[in-house]
Parts: sequence; structure tokens; C-alpha cells
Amino acid sequence: MSVREKKLLALLLIAGFLILNFFLYSIYVEKKNLYSNDLVSANSQLQQAFTFRESSAEFAEQMTWLAEKEPKPATYQETQNALQLFAESQAKNLGLTVKSQEPLVTDETGTYYHRAQVKINLSGREQALYQWFDAINDPDAFRTTFQIRMSPNTKDDTLIDCSATLSQWFPPIPPTP
Repeated sequence: MSVREKKLLALLLIAGFLILNFFLYSIYVEKKNLYSNDLVSANSQLQQAFTFRESSAEFAEQMTWLAEKEPKPATYQETQNALQLFAESQAKNLGLTVKSQEPLVTDETGTYYHRAQVKINLSGREQALYQWFDAINDPDAFRTTFQIRMSPNTKDDTLIDCSATLSQWFPPIPPTP
């Protein structure tokens, strides 16, 4: 082999070596970036898990309360009827006069709970009304009065006319497959 051929062969080997190194380096950088991104993602998930663990301890008492108090799944008609009957019986027990009751449209926008609503108009003494509100507003039963309008009775100054919207939250019956 001549000197020129040896130089050409050496030049081709060096060029091949450089090209091979270039491709290997680009694969190395690509894999390094991939693993670096995976590491960053894993670290952020780990931080999120630590945050959830810390916040779960903060909400453990509330989650225990919910597990103990959560009502059984029901239809809105059952829940609305039970709410209406409870409100009426409490009003009668406390000496209030129920003027009218109006079932309202059920709020089904919640993911886990729906809300049955009843609007009730009644009249009675102030103390009896407050006792009625106390009986209706029961977090353990997922029941509340969220809209109250009170005004003096036009015929008797000792009585108060009240219009209240009552709500009862309930988990809906899951659909059968």
C-alpha cells in the first residue's frame, strides 16, 4: 500500500470515527434529557404525594365524620318528600302554622351529592321560628336552610311570617349497568 493510500485510509477512519462519535453523542444527549425529564417528573410526583399525605392528616377528622354521617343513596323524590314531612312535623310540634309548601327543582350538578329543595311559607312566634331553624339546620343529616325571608305578620304583631328554602344533600342511587 502506498503512502497516499495509507493517508487516505487514515483520513477515512478518522472521519468515520468522528461521525460515529457525533451520532453516539447525540443519542447520549437525547437519553440524558429523557432521563432528566423523568427524574424531574418523578420528583414533582413525590412532592405532590408528600403534600397529599400532609393534607390528608389535616382532613382526617373531616373524612372520618363524613364516613360516619354520610346518608344512604336515595332518589330525589324520597329525599324531597322526607325533607318536606320533617319540616312540616317540626313546624307543627313547635306551634307554627304552615301556609304553603312548594317542592323545587333538584340540583343535580354535584359530582357526589345532589340537593333536594323545598320552599316553605309559615307563620308563628319568633322563638318558635328560631327553634324550628335549629331543628332544620342539621349538618349531621346534611340538611340546611339557605334562604330565609322574615317579615312581621300584617294581622298580628306577635307573629312573624317566614319564607324559607330548605335543602337536603343526598348521594344519588348509582345507575345500574
